[in-house]
Amino acid sequence: MQQSKQYHGSGQLSAMLTLALACSLALVGCAGQAPDGSGQGAEKPLIQPQNWPLQSAPIARKQQIEDKINALLSQMTPEQKVGQIIQADIASVTPQQVRDYYLGSVLNGGNSAPGRDNRVGAAAWLQLADAFWQASTDTSDGRPYIPVIWGTDAVHGHSNVKGATIFPHNIGLGAMREPQLLHAIGRATAVEMQVTGLDWTFAPTIAVARDDRWGRTYESYSEDPALVASYAPHILQGIQGMPGAADFLRGEHMLATVKHFLGDGGTVGGKDQGDNIDTEAGLRDIHAPPYYSAIKAGARVVMASYNSWHGDKMHGFAPMLTDVLVGRMGFDGFVVGDWNGHGQISGCTPTDCAASVIAGLDMYMAPDSWQALYANTLAQVKDGRLPMARLDEAVLRILRIKAEMGLFEQVKPSERPLAGRYELLGNAQHRALAREAARKSLVLLKNNQQLLPLNTTGRVLVAGDGADNIGKQSGGWTLSWQGSGNANSDFPNGESVYAGILQTVTAGGGSVELSENGRYSQRPDVAIVVFGEEPYAEFIGDRSHLAFDDNRGLQILTQLKSQGIPTVAVFLSGRPLWVNPELNQSDAFVAAFLPGSEGGAVADVLFRSPSGAVRHDFQGKLSFSWPDNAKGEPLNVGDAGYKPLFAYGYGLRYSDNTTVGQLHENAGISADQMLNASRYLHAGKAVTPWQLQLLDQGQITRVTDALHTSARGALTATATDRLQQEDSVTLSFAQPGTVLLTHADGVVLDLARQSNGDMALELEYQVLALSNSKTTLGMQCGDNCSATIDISGQLAQMQGKGWQSMKIALRCFSEADSSFDISKVTRPMVLQGGAGLVLQLANVRLAQNEGNATCGN
Repeated sequence: MQQSKQYHGSGQLSAMLTLALACSLALVGCAGQAPDGSGQGAEKPLIQPQNWPLQSAPIARKQQIEDKINALLSQMTPEQKVGQIIQADIASVTPQQVRDYYLGSVLNGGNSAPGRDNRVGAAAWLQLADAFWQASTDTSDGRPYIPVIWGTDAVHGHSNVKGATIFPHNIGLGAMREPQLLHAIGRATAVEMQVTGLDWTFAPTIAVARDDRWGRTYESYSEDPALVASYAPHILQGIQGMPGAADFLRGEHMLATVKHFLGDGGTVGGKDQGDNIDTEAGLRDIHAPPYYSAIKAGARVVMASYNSWHGDKMHGFAPMLTDVLVGRMGFDGFVVGDWNGHGQISGCTPTDCAASVIAGLDMYMAPDSWQALYANTLAQVKDGRLPMARLDEAVLRILRIKAEMGLFEQVKPSERPLAGRYELLGNAQHRALAREAARKSLVLLKNNQQLLPLNTTGRVLVAGDGADNIGKQSGGWTLSWQGSGNANSDFPNGESVYAGILQTVTAGGGSVELSENGRYSQRPDVAIVVFGEEPYAEFIGDRSHLAFDDNRGLQILTQLKSQGIPTVAVFLSGRPLWVNPELNQSDAFVAAFLPGSEGGAVADVLFRSPSGAVRHDFQGKLSFSWPDNAKGEPLNVGDAGYKPLFAYGYGLRYSDNTTVGQLHENAGISADQMLNASRYLHAGKAVTPWQLQLLDQGQITRVTDALHTSARGALTATATDRLQQEDSVTLSFAQPGTVLLTHADGVVLDLARQSNGDMALELEYQVLALSNSKTTLGMQCGDNCSATIDISGQLAQMQGKGWQSMKIALRCFSEADSSFDISKVTRPMVLQGGAGLVLQLANVRLAQNEGNATCGN
């Protein structure tokens, strides 16, 4: 390949547009600002509100509503007022408690659902919505009539509900460069939510992600504030309607939330909930423009961010929540917190934090801490620590939005026009919209010899673990918080990438073979390899580097290339990653990001029509710069020394005859830094750089072949078939021994955040024979530092019952031995068994604990 500068065409124009938008918004301070706005002075900077653009409130207050909510306020007791400013999670509150504590809102967190079942049918959601509504509106004791509102993270469609349409995540929508399509997506999402009786979504995210190591990068439309600011009004008004219209927040529209205020996309190292140390000008010119445009378009709820700014947590930072958001941006809705975010303020806990409300928070998100928080807040109101005037202001802000939504005249959820119309979930119109968005979001990075588009008349091999995996192509925030554990059957209205290719090619007269590992029965004319990141959400997705460290796709591509078979890579990811080796082994490479439930969109673009014409050309343009190394240092258009592999705005079309030559494969980081921290064994083989070892009377044997016996014959590891050839390993214990997953150089894993995030160590296994001795599963944290858990009982229960999944919550290891340090794990799996045990293993990895993890026997 020639020098990578050949791909930098749109960078300077975008930088000028960004700066122009910032200067048009700012009253002062544009001159001499660095494009990235970063840097920290010798003294801690201050927010000076006069430096921020002044924008008047775009929605005039209505006297009829003001009279109503003031009358309501005059009837409310302190107990009722405090209840209005607290939001509890449905996993921790009952409808009766909503009534008893006068709660103003409930939410379902990423792992909360009716009956604690993330894949329960839509009817259960509607039934529970009725129960909460009826409890909150029971005025038999003379209380004011104030309905509860239910918020949910419908961040890419009504994505918590089985059968709903799953749209592409924001990073893909940003690549399609068609903000108008966002209006239709917002409208469809609002319709599907109301089928299940919900009335409030915690979306859209309008963060400007500036460090792609951040685990929420895929929730951002772009690194460019101008693009994000142009998108925000469209998605917002699709959900809420147009301010001033009769159906604003009503009818087929509902309440939205813009989040997270402010600076969440600019933390040091891309650390979720971390510290943003931009200058005030950087905070204003990079992270604030989308909020100005969203507020002008009618935003009525803003969610406070977990991040801090130079050490001050936003949940308690009055200069931003009050002086800037309300005083300068013209915001006239209410501010809701994030999941126990108030508890992170200095001097606060999740159950005690008057400082947050005093600073400008109007509604605590207190999912599991709400009851003690209620008692403490009420006490603070009564003794004056929380001024009644500030409490009244917060309550009025919430009541005002409820009145604008028409809730005081509304009937219970199941009696509303869209309620119970389950045929609207994933209906043909919404699926077509999602397919269009996914199609337009695909970015073509490489198309040597113009391999694409493909004909439908040949033999096509579809390979890779992402090929027939709707959950993987949908990513996090899909049915569960992390988006893990989903089977294709959990998407009754969805279609995998493979299914879409199969339909397209067979209709055109060709044939398709699916093989996850790339082995085929008949030599194909072309191979499409679909691979990428496993689903993740929030801090679980934070990374220390941008190396794509899963080599399964690379192995398949290399194998096929060596046989002279043309290869097309379809890469599923929530951010740009360093994939130079994969690019080198591909003839064509498509950045598909996270396209959602309509995998058929990929086939729409990759294949010609039966007549040979181009069916759909590539439209997507990178909304994030693509890195030329794996270091992960911030790389944004307009930066000094900007040297990406593929620049912001890059994306080939079929008319481009561009050749991407051989790329360097120097990641710029060491092998230790590329460590895979969450997946240790896959398809029976250790994931690089982890090793599967057999420990037999102090002698270590590394498993590298299909048949390996330990040094003294106690243990044998045999590659065996599960779904495909040699995709699992059978461990046979002739004598007591230990099976380890470890690293040759003693690398240390810090799993403290994963433990706090309720992650689990998951084994996919089958018990072929039991031992009379105890079997334990453990972790090590260096010499003389370990924790073990007895799993004998679980294995005994599952003998002869086929393949099973065992999840041990990470916190269990710390509970098993108080000296165990989860932040210094050297061996993530230590399996000890006795003579007679025969265990077949397929996968060992970290997984989300969806309520089914245990601590062993």
